[in-house]
Amino acid sequence: MDKIEERLAHLIRANDELSDVVTEQSRTIERLERQVHFLLERARADSDGGVFVGDERPPHW
Repeated sequence: MDKIEERLAHLIRANDELSDVVTEQSRTIERLERQVHFLLERARADSDGGVFVGDERPPHW
């Protein structure tokens, strides 16, 4: 029974740690999405009214 309790405690701790990692990754993704949105808007504004396509390949492709 002690082994089961020990394993359960380990699994609970691992689950808590993974939950913290997922939360931090979610915050990072949200921050990066805001940054990408900002940069795309800035690129559109800097393109002198031309159409800006974020995934457009350079001419040599």
